Amino acid sequence: MRCLLWAACSQLLPREARLCSRKLSASAAAAAPHHDLWSVALPDASSSSPSASMGLLRHVGRGTSCRWGSQFNVPPSALIVARPAGICSMMKLPVQASAEGLDAAFVGVPMDTGTSNRPGARFGPRQIRAESAMLRVYNSSTGAAPFDSLRVADIGDVNVNLYNLPDSCRLIRESFRKIVASGCVPLTLGGDHTITYPILQAMTEKHGPVGLVHVDAHTDTGDKALGEKIYHGTPFRRCVEEGLLDCSRVVQIGIRGSSYDPDPYKYCRDQGFRVVPVEECWMKSLVPLMEEVRKQMGDKPVYISFDIDGLDPAYAPGTGTPEIAGLTPAQALEIIRGCKGLHIVGCDLVEVAPMYDVSGNTALLGANLLFEMLCVLPGVKTM
Repeated sequence: MRCLLWAACSQLLPREARLCSRKLSASAAAAAPHHDLWSVALPDASSSSPSASMGLLRHVGRGTSCRWGSQFNVPPSALIVARPAGICSMMKLPVQASAEGLDAAFVGVPMDTGTSNRPGARFGPRQIRAESAMLRVYNSSTGAAPFDSLRVADIGDVNVNLYNLPDSCRLIRESFRKIVASGCVPLTLGGDHTITYPILQAMTEKHGPVGLVHVDAHTDTGDKALGEKIYHGTPFRRCVEEGLLDCSRVVQIGIRGSSYDPDPYKYCRDQGFRVVPVEECWMKSLVPLMEEVRKQMGDKPVYISFDIDGLDPAYAPGTGTPEIAGLTPAQALEIIRGCKGLHIVGCDLVEVAPMYDVSGNTALLGANLLFEMLCVLPGVKTM
């Protein structure tokens, strides 16, 4: 009876989905297990195996062939795999234990020990992954085809120490040393903005001082708070002190909010940073700004750090330190897409605190912005 039901249900799928499913199943035996995808086992009517009759999830190979016939990891289509089904990985990509063999990897850092206001960013990576199930393979707006170009997977989370912030920084730094040493470009799901400091410590060991495209409501260049020099308001001052940034190639976009100082951006400008207050972004396209940023960054290594509170809380309320009158999602896309052609060596999306947004829209925005970052990495082809 189960066999007959499954045979009937499979006929309800669009014809393209049934054909794609057969192709996936046929390629399973030839695919390397290391790069498998999750999909649904659509059974033959004649099959009597339990897994076939129950439609259990199983590995079916590297996925559908890409535009250029390559065999990279490909997120499964929702025409074949139900979005709520399977392991909750970024874009439902394969999960690997390390970055070995990858060109780019999504990695979570579930830490919010450095927050100064509302906690909760430790749950950001989990919720971003859940909302990323809506993402598809191609960027139809830009033509980017990242999964035809790079081998990408989700490599899980850094196991941070929630009771010791300096030790968490050590664990993050050591984890990212291994990622960077493998030749992989990390796309990091935060976590509060403290995490960028140890990530850049690992980055510069290989690349030297990097340029920085920093989108945020805050400059995060404070010296200390409550006597502590490491928290989410200080990462870029610590980076300056350790020579991790090429200060002539740092731009901070969307900065705003009240302050404790009559000239809150003086430190940044004294270091050579370009600060773009949000007032300079209101009611305009940021495409001209990004043309200038590309010239400023040149062909040297660049890191993108995107704090979700750079966006207006009307669009991204799920964050710990919201500030009114921020950037729009469209401007966020212009900033990231404007980084195309730069020598990007890493990216992060931080400060998503899901419990302050029951709609899930903040995490959905975060997932889409990470996908956009993947689409502008070096080596990504366009259709």
